[in-house]
Amino acid sequence: MQISMYNLSVPVFDRYLGNLMNLLDKGAAYAVEKKIDETVLTSSRIFPDMLPFSKQIQISCDFAKGASARLAGVENPKHEDGEKTFAELKARCQKVRDFLATLNAEQFEGSEKKIITIPIAGTPHEFVGLPYLSGFAFPNFYFHASTAYNLLRQAGVAVGKRDFIGGA
Repeated sequence: MQISMYNLSVPVFDRYLGNLMNLLDKGAAYAVEKKIDETVLTSSRIFPDMLPFSKQIQISCDFAKGASARLAGVENPKHEDGEKTFAELKARCQKVRDFLATLNAEQFEGSEKKIITIPIAGTPHEFVGLPYLSGFAFPNFYFHASTAYNLLRQAGVAVGKRDFIGGA
């Protein structure tokens, strides 16, 4: 049975971006309820040398749109990294979901064997499509999304596993 690279990627990214948007709503509501400046939460870090919450969301978005664009053979949309509020971060997630909605299964045909070249720390790295998605793009997407979730949880926002994974 042939795996559809479109079905393996776009709906997964879209679902988890939606879940991140729900987490952002909960973070915003928590900030209002506790009378906390929301940028305290969006700039929070687990440890000083780690990236802040806002960057975790931005990078999650970047992996979703970048992997999908590369596999589909279309231009990767550029987004500035200036979001500081929950609303701005949610809007970024929505921009990526809107981009994903423009893609179709035909654009992904054969992409499981496609050579993907991306710079990592300034050095070009080559991947083959399916291992790129399953062994690089997904782990990075989930790492940053999970870190964002953990930062909200650490701050006291009432989120749980179902919030991260979403409904059945």
